[in-house]
Amino acid sequence: MSKLTLQELESHLWKSADILRGSVDSSDYKNYIFGLLFLKRLSDVFEEHKYNLIQEHGEEIGSILADDPEQYQFYVPQAARWEEIRKHAEDIGSAINVAFEALENENQTLEGVLTPIDFNRKEVLTDSVLQRLLQHFSLLNLTNSNLSEPDMLGRAYEYLIKMFADDAGKKGGEFYTPSKVVDLLVKLIKPEEGMRVYDPTCGSGGMLIQSVDYVREQGGNPQSLSLFGQEKNLGTWAIAKMNLLLHGLPDHRIEKGDTIRQPKLVEDGEIMLFDRVIANPPFSLKEWGREEAEHDPYGRFQYGLPPKNAGDYAFIQHMVSSLKSDGMCGVVMPHGVLFRAGAEGKIRQGLIESDLLEAVVGIPSNLFYGTGIPACILIFNRNKSLERKGNVLFIAAEDEYQEGKNQNILRDKDIQKIVVAFNTYKDVEKYARVVSSDEIKVNGYNLSIARYIDKSQEVELIDLTTVLQDIKELETTQATIKVKLKGYLKELGIGEI
Repeated sequence: MSKLTLQELESHLWKSADILRGSVDSSDYKNYIFGLLFLKRLSDVFEEHKYNLIQEHGEEIGSILADDPEQYQFYVPQAARWEEIRKHAEDIGSAINVAFEALENENQTLEGVLTPIDFNRKEVLTDSVLQRLLQHFSLLNLTNSNLSEPDMLGRAYEYLIKMFADDAGKKGGEFYTPSKVVDLLVKLIKPEEGMRVYDPTCGSGGMLIQSVDYVREQGGNPQSLSLFGQEKNLGTWAIAKMNLLLHGLPDHRIEKGDTIRQPKLVEDGEIMLFDRVIANPPFSLKEWGREEAEHDPYGRFQYGLPPKNAGDYAFIQHMVSSLKSDGMCGVVMPHGVLFRAGAEGKIRQGLIESDLLEAVVGIPSNLFYGTGIPACILIFNRNKSLERKGNVLFIAAEDEYQEGKNQNILRDKDIQKIVVAFNTYKDVEKYARVVSSDEIKVNGYNLSIARYIDKSQEVELIDLTTVLQDIKELETTQATIKVKLKGYLKELGIGEI
């Protein structure tokens, strides 16, 4: 029998949204579908492992081992087993909620991940709708032996996250950064095996997962990475946890809460330090926590307090504070951070004078969900190499992309061109330029890319004599054609036009 393919799984999962359509708001689809997918996967793998234990050790010993929670990554109690839930013809929502609670009680790593999803909403999730949904998921065999590739569940999960981000439009940006943008960021900061990688606004966890993928592609051991994150939105935090677990990445620590107001990744009263920090924080967040920042116990805002109505430099300073002495961070920001004056100008000056900024990359507009404004990527490095000290590389990559229906898309060749420019750190005409911090100082610490890279085309001088000669020749040709046309019309007896 053929194994389940990624395409079949993706198609099946997307059809589950059709069952919910008309019952619940489309922005809520993901919670229910993710919850059921996770539940079915855990149940199937549990039953598979239980069967294997009995096969391996014989009925008597195998049965004893099969009842031992220590034998499983996730122990699934009776109430949370798929077949148990399928027995219910009424109050199905309540049975699913009980299953979630039982799973969390039995597995500490799942605490708070599933119970926020409430299936017992009878006004929208009727027994009839839930029956169809369970029937639909029952058609999937999600055991390890039936998957055609090991990371398939994680990939399908990412597909769903992207599809729901497309579907949710503007709201999609809150939990999902387009994969190609993440790909670019990861290739610029180059995480290596054994490193601690941190995303302070981790959304659904895509940046952490792509950091793992990058290490795998480089031939490193992906399991050697330690992953850390914090996410304010409870539903999105739960998705990140499920996403990482479905990717087979149990070595992670994702905290709930507001990173600026209440950072949770703290050791001995100090902000934890990381080898790589990567993020796409909300652009120009208004209520970012200015009041709390004034009395920040961690000393994160050494270059100054950002204005009350734009939290961009709060996130930047938090990320820089979270770096080890040889750490790097990459962050997506709106262009305003490059030139806005006042408090932000002072912070920018401090960061440049401390020689922390390594590169400014202008990327195309309309790459993100919910905003068409052009963005940039800033790379900070606490351990710049000798030839990069006292310099900042500017890359003007705004015009290189593929137009999409809703969003523009970075192509592989666009990403490659940026990465090569960053790695070589040399001037490329109308594209990249290494600028000294002295020149930036002369420009009042303004980092607008157009100040340093002139992309204007030289205007070709027009020879008026030649143009007038061309016009004269065209007029002569026109007169000749008119005479011929008159002759043809006369022959046809039509007369003059």
